Amino acid sequence: MKRPDVFIVGAPKCGTTTMYEYLRAHPEIFMSPIKELHYFSKDVFDDYRPYSIRTLAEYLDCFKEAKIEKRVGECSPTYLGSPSAPANIKLFSPEARIVIMLRNPVDTMYALHSQHVWDTTETVSDFEAALEADRKWDTSSGVRRLPGLSYRDTVRYAEQVQRYFEVFGREKVFVIIYDDLAENPESVGRNTLRFLDVNPNVTTKLSVVNPSHVARNLRLQQLFVQRLAPGARVFPKHLRRSLGRFLLRLNTVDRPRPVMDRALRLRLLPEIEPVVEELSTLLGRDLSSWYSDH
Repeated sequence: MKRPDVFIVGAPKCGTTTMYEYLRAHPEIFMSPIKELHYFSKDVFDDYRPYSIRTLAEYLDCFKEAKIEKRVGECSPTYLGSPSAPANIKLFSPEARIVIMLRNPVDTMYALHSQHVWDTTETVSDFEAALEADRKWDTSSGVRRLPGLSYRDTVRYAEQVQRYFEVFGREKVFVIIYDDLAENPESVGRNTLRFLDVNPNVTTKLSVVNPSHVARNLRLQQLFVQRLAPGARVFPKHLRRSLGRFLLRLNTVDRPRPVMDRALRLRLLPEIEPVVEELSTLLGRDLSSWYSDH
């Protein structure tokens, strides 16, 4: 059985779905049919979803259909923020190629909040109030308010990218800036395929897909999550996995995310400036537009 050697590791809400679908359509690449496995990031990700992958056998089963493809891959956005994921992936797949996608931290946090509200792991529907609660998040208590990292910890890009550089070497890590993806998706797509050493001359188009999921009925959404969670015994696990996806999508509508309140955005820009400057130095690229008033 072929093991994955391509990992789209995040960050969340930075175009990972777009890249996953693009690579999945390539004839030389097999991508796991389940987009987010989170197998190597158990240190930051609570197994709360009805389709969580917990064992190596379950993980490998996601790639059983891979046959003659040159590359085999998966996409789990929690891998970037996980301190243990780089070493875990390296041990599992020493020659792995890593794809990292990054976006303006303010936009990432805003989009991530919408995602958490939709999947019912965020109980504070107002973004500004959720950030205030996030600021008070007590890591010493050992209790996570949300699965995964806090909003601000999610966008500490420089230290996250540096971990992958140290474990895999820069030559095995490909960093994509979301702005480039939005402005010139064809070029980003070709360069990604070249990095993966597969045919870059494919007819599949790379187009940004970033809808905002909104629950039609939030109480119904909460009921689905509770009844289909891994700890629930209402249905066998394999049935929870497929039924969970179906019911959550049935109760979901995709629409453009509302524009963030400008006053709030202006207050957040100075906060992210040092984070962005650290990343700019690491990548050797000017990203100051991320904290400029425009």
